Amino acid sequence: MSTFILSCCSTADLSKDHFIKRNINYVPFHFYVNGKHYYDDLGQTISFDKFYEMMKQGADVKTSQVNQSEFIKHFTPFLESGKDILHVSLSSGISGAYNSALIAKTELEKSFPERKIYIVDSLAAASGYGLLMDKLADLRDSGKNLDEIYQWIEKNKLKLHHWFTSMDLTFYVKGGRLSKTAGFFGGLFNICPICNMNEVGELTPMLKVRSKQKAFVEMVGKMAQCADKGLDYSEKCFISHSNCYEDALTLAHLVEEKFKKLSEPITIHSIGTTIGSHSGPGTVALFFWGTER
Repeated sequence: MSTFILSCCSTADLSKDHFIKRNINYVPFHFYVNGKHYYDDLGQTISFDKFYEMMKQGADVKTSQVNQSEFIKHFTPFLESGKDILHVSLSSGISGAYNSALIAKTELEKSFPERKIYIVDSLAAASGYGLLMDKLADLRDSGKNLDEIYQWIEKNKLKLHHWFTSMDLTFYVKGGRLSKTAGFFGGLFNICPICNMNEVGELTPMLKVRSKQKAFVEMVGKMAQCADKGLDYSEKCFISHSNCYEDALTLAHLVEEKFKKLSEPITIHSIGTTIGSHSGPGTVALFFWGTER
């Protein structure tokens, strides 16, 4: 039996079954719909389809991160049972959760000086963050110990690639990432921005293309350019979407046609309520391992 546990935030955007199957623990973020509080519980309380439909209908949606006290409450039972902890946090480039986890670690080390508590800034988000956690579970299951896995993630986390595109710019405008003018003309001319996660864990616009099909082709091209071993890429690939499964399936088919050596069929996840509160419906994202960003 392992002497340590893997932990992350709900914003890794894996399904509840995936978290359970891989024995990965998570602590939920919070979101609010028209002022009512919910835990980001992986679509259990509010289904993802219902959540995104509420957004389309104009619901006021906000989010809040996990605070120091919640991290202490989450970590304490594991420490009391004699387990060490490797917690990987949502990127510090888009959230303060990493700092809250560090504060919790400092407090808990006073009560549990014999235990190891590692806090890692993933510099990742959504199912890219999930792909990172899935890899750590692979390493744990292969027999790697806590220190080996901690050293691995710090050395390799920037090799994780995120590529996002969106067919609906409404929420980019609402969140201040696009001006109203840019959003208007983007919608008028069917422009789909393509963004990635940079080396400090911030979402950065890279390209603007006309039509989602061209956006998907560009994303597959970026994978061919950046993936480990290029077209001979032989690791896992995840795709996530916000209420546009058919688009995610289209992208998955394009990837599988191009990359014949994937270690397993592409896994498609829903973008969760925390990340989705900012991206809105109509977003598709591609995640894989490659050159260091």
